[in-house]
Amino acid sequence: MRHVFGLALALMVIALAPVHAEEVQVPANPQVDYRGFVEMAAGLQDYRSKRLVDLATFRQLAAQPDAIILDTRSAAAFQTGHISGAVNLPFSDFTEEKLAEVIGDKNRPILIYCNNNFSDNMRPVRLKSAPLALNIPTFINLHGYGYENIHELADVVSIRDPDLAWKSAAVFAPR
Repeated sequence: MRHVFGLALALMVIALAPVHAEEVQVPANPQVDYRGFVEMAAGLQDYRSKRLVDLATFRQLAAQPDAIILDTRSAAAFQTGHISGAVNLPFSDFTEEKLAEVIGDKNRPILIYCNNNFSDNMRPVRLKSAPLALNIPTFINLHGYGYENIHELADVVSIRDPDLAWKSAAVFAPR
C-alpha cells in the first residue's frame, strides 16, 4: 500500500512540475505572425508620431475633397455618435477587400480617431486602457494593408466642442 501511495505521489509531482517554454512544441499557425506584428509596430513608431495632428489640422485635412474620416469603433458606438462626416468600418471587419471598398485609393488621406481622443468618458466614447487605444492597431493595420497617408487625431477634446462637429443620435449624460 505504501508503495502504491509513493508511486501515486511521484506521478502527481511529475504531472504538476512546471513545464519550460522551450520544452513545449506548439505547432506554428502560418496565418498568425505575432513577431511580424511586433516588428511592424516598432518600425512604425517614429512614422506614426509624425502623423499625429491637432484638432484644427484634423479638420483642415478632413475638408480636402478626397479625404476620409475613418471611425473603426463598433457599428453600435458609431450609430450612437461620431465625428460628422465620418465613415464607419469596424476594426474587426478589416480585410484587404473591405478596406479597398470603403477607402479606395491607397494614397487617399485617411483621418482616424478613437474613444481615447475624448475627455467625456461617457457613452459612446468610454475610455479604454491607454495601451489598448484603438488608434494604435488601426494605424498599424492600415499601414500594413498599404495605406500610408494616415493622420491621427492627437488631441483630447470634448464631444461638445463645436470645432469637433460631433454628430449624436441623442444627448447623453455621464454615467
